[in-house]
Amino acid sequence: MSASSAAVSAPKLKSPSLDRPTSAGNTGPQAAAPKPKRTRRFLLLGVIGGALLVGGAVWYFLNAGFETTDDATIEAHVIEVSPKVSAHVKAVHFDDNYEVKRGDLLVELDPRDFDVNLASAQANLASAESKLTQAEAQQNVAQAGIGQTKADLASSQATSDNAQADLKRNEQLYQTHVIDRREYDASVAQAKSDFANVESNTKKVASQEAQVQLAAAQYSAASAEEKQAEAQLRQAQLQLSYTQIYAPFDGRVTKKSVEPGNYVQPGQTLFSLVPPEVWVIANFKETQLKNMRVGQPVSVQVDAVPGNDFKAHVDSFQVGTGGRFTLLPPENATGNFVKVVQRVPVKIVFDEPASKLERLWAGESVEPKVNVGASAAHSDRAQPLPPAILGKSEQSEVRGDWYASLPTVHH
Repeated sequence: MSASSAAVSAPKLKSPSLDRPTSAGNTGPQAAAPKPKRTRRFLLLGVIGGALLVGGAVWYFLNAGFETTDDATIEAHVIEVSPKVSAHVKAVHFDDNYEVKRGDLLVELDPRDFDVNLASAQANLASAESKLTQAEAQQNVAQAGIGQTKADLASSQATSDNAQADLKRNEQLYQTHVIDRREYDASVAQAKSDFANVESNTKKVASQEAQVQLAAAQYSAASAEEKQAEAQLRQAQLQLSYTQIYAPFDGRVTKKSVEPGNYVQPGQTLFSLVPPEVWVIANFKETQLKNMRVGQPVSVQVDAVPGNDFKAHVDSFQVGTGGRFTLLPPENATGNFVKVVQRVPVKIVFDEPASKLERLWAGESVEPKVNVGASAAHSDRAQPLPPAILGKSEQSEVRGDWYASLPTVHH
């Protein structure tokens, strides 16, 4: 065999492929490259899983035993003030967003027409009082007259009785011829005359009694007329007092719609007054009310005052869902039914002092968090508004007794 043929038939040697697994003893740089990538991947997954576990644990710790909702707003009393009489506005003593005190004079209406009505009512009362005095005098005269007629009747009755007795004696004397016919006829005439006087005086007594009744009726009519005149005077005084409109409560003026010179009518809203008392109406899902009780503590976050948690407590629950009291409540008795979780309004009252609630205004969005795991710490209800001041005469009345009669609220 030649050397050339031997060279051709010799097997070719293959270089080791990078795709083949290397032996255990091979420590080359190409074999060690995949391990750092796999380690970093596991480490990253472990960090993410640990962060999720820690976050979940923190969330559970912060929210377990609490119920919260973002469907909540601040509410307040809104009093719409309107006049009770029709008149032109004479003066307005406030402007938009003014803070007023209970009893402050806010609006004055033109009082001239009402002054005239008051003067007329006073004149009518004076006339009615004069008529009453006259009727009383007539009643006294009638009472005195009936006394006189009864005395005359008694006198005439006595005279008649005496004449009847004389007639009986003279009749016996005449029969025995002791007296003549002339004397007997005179006694008969006297007896008839005296009897006629008795009948006349009896009718006078009856007539005088009728006069007494008539005088009493006239007195009653005059007394009723006087009371009617007094009522008209009181009405005129009230109408005049309505020309001055006072602040019924402490608060701030909103939605001012009155200016001097305007003509206003009864029932027309001139402005709204918002007292400083505020609370929260939170619409919780019905599934969130299982462990919620009156008096449980609440933490309230207000969007307009970020970074502050206001202390409060559950005051009461509305006895019905919000949809039940809408203008057109849902009717599920007809058609297809799709169950929707309903919401129930819950009233939440603040426990903070009034000075810390000055920035909280009606309509602002809040997010309350109710600690449903806590026991009810409050049992007192929120206090209602005091009686409103509707006139100048009421400013002098003492209102402290009304506040003293209210139960003390402990927060």
